[in-house]
Amino acid sequence: MIRCTTLATTGAWLVSFCVLSVNAQEWTRFHGPNGTGESDITTVPATWTEKDYAWTATLPGAGHSSPVLWGNRLFLLSADPETATRYVLCYDADTGKSLWQKEFASKSHSLHKMSSYASCTPAVDDKLVYVAWSSPDSLVLMALHHDGEVAWQKDLGTWKSQHGFGTSPVIYEDLVILSNSQEPKDGPKLLDDAPTSYVMAFDRTTGEERWRTERQTDNVAYSVPAIFKPKDGPEQLVCTSTGSGMYALDPHTGKELWSTVVFDKRTVSSPLIYGDLILGSTGSGGGGNYVAAVRTDGKQGELAYKINTQAPYVPTSVMKGDLLFLISDGGIATCVDLPTGTVHWRERLGGNYQGSPVRIGDKIYAVSVEGDVVVLAADKEFKELGRISLGEGSRSTPAVARGRLYIRTFSQLFAIGGEPAKPSVTVSGTKP
Repeated sequence: MIRCTTLATTGAWLVSFCVLSVNAQEWTRFHGPNGTGESDITTVPATWTEKDYAWTATLPGAGHSSPVLWGNRLFLLSADPETATRYVLCYDADTGKSLWQKEFASKSHSLHKMSSYASCTPAVDDKLVYVAWSSPDSLVLMALHHDGEVAWQKDLGTWKSQHGFGTSPVIYEDLVILSNSQEPKDGPKLLDDAPTSYVMAFDRTTGEERWRTERQTDNVAYSVPAIFKPKDGPEQLVCTSTGSGMYALDPHTGKELWSTVVFDKRTVSSPLIYGDLILGSTGSGGGGNYVAAVRTDGKQGELAYKINTQAPYVPTSVMKGDLLFLISDGGIATCVDLPTGTVHWRERLGGNYQGSPVRIGDKIYAVSVEGDVVVLAADKEFKELGRISLGEGSRSTPAVARGRLYIRTFSQLFAIGGEPAKPSVTVSGTKP
């Protein structure tokens, strides 16, 4: 059953937020502008040594939350792995200095061994930063001012998953949008006692709920939506899940516009848009992963092709021109011709990957779980350009802004590129 409820709107901001903010050099959500994971800066090297870092910072706690940036402020989440206390953190992106740290008590609970209490990547605009996490009692969505003062907080009710919370909010115009996707406690498909899943939108200044659209409950979808602009028609919010497939909602009202069921397992990676093609992936820890490319005119969608071999389950892919670059969880990189789905090359990188790669100009940067940064040429021919050890593992996706690449490991934050501080500095974060 699909149900869409639209709530009365309040005063909208006169200046709307641009989802495609590449020119502004902001990195405002998971995997960057509209989830593309790309930047055209030229100040990040293909390889480096410890002395080349602009700065490094030690974070309190641990987590997989990726950095986001607005201006010279960098935001991310961390958490105490024993007590689940959440830390919302803000750093000076130029120097690595800790500007503030806010702590929010919580309760420890069961997590997947690869998850953390801080797996949500914030979203940020020019006024507020938006964060989310769950506890055994509630799902919290919160907005904080850039100085750390809480602007508003919502309790969205109980939340169920066998893996732990990890979805991330996105901003569209005057809204902050969150996928409140849940799964039945005792199995897949709709059950009498299954929790209800929604995509939900809130006024980003007040937290007032604007709309919610009910989704089928199969299992938790962790993918973060993207904005698609059809050739003829207004913008659409594109989402993926097992039960509803690849689908689009009116971002102003939540009304479903079209859907195509193309996934048979969990969806974790976020959709990528190439013209009238939208790509999403599905998979499981046991394999059977594939990428589905759906062609749409904005009114209906149909499967154009699948990539069944060495497809990613968790990592979101990146593009350059007509090329799609996939990195599987098991460390196999693949270059695909986007119009046709033809494979140009497939190579083993080594290691495991759960953070997503980013593309900076003609180079791709991928961070392994083991803590190695692998740099590849974004080209039709395979070429490894660099391999750098961070000294600690990572399940986070890098951010690119202000001429630098920002990489989060379990408990550290690195900045590389731009004009490095002389000498390189190490900054310790505030201890809990």
